[in-house]
Amino acid sequence: MHKVFVYGTLKRGFPNYDIGMTGTEFVGEYRSVERYPLVIGGPWFSPNLIDEPGNGHQITGEMFLASDDAKAFLDRFESTHIPTGYRRVELPVEALDGSETTTAWVYVRDRKNIDEIVEVLTDTYLLESRYVIPSKRPKS
Repeated sequence: MHKVFVYGTLKRGFPNYDIGMTGTEFVGEYRSVERYPLVIGGPWFSPNLIDEPGNGHQITGEMFLASDDAKAFLDRFESTHIPTGYRRVELPVEALDGSETTTAWVYVRDRKNIDEIVEVLTDTYLLESRYVIPSKRPKS
């Protein structure tokens, strides 16, 4: 099983949880040990964790244990196969209750690959009303 930390639309109760987190098991609420910029960007108003450690805030999210198949699905879902997609990196995270510090896979983006930064967030992604779910996006 693989530890995966999610901070956006894949969290429980968010739009992509049901399609993206099959084959995972919820572990708990966590936050990044390092500070990172969290932004809303691009034409779909998606949350993006920018790979710039030391800038921004400690980011809160949820930790899951993911099967090999679930991790492979998340890689496709996050478009890690294209140069402008997200990248899966391993980062230190800590439980909000202080019980554990560990490493987990996290999907990050490079600032240059975000079409437009619409909004800079603090430490938590709340459901963005302008977010466009994948099934509602025009096919390219």
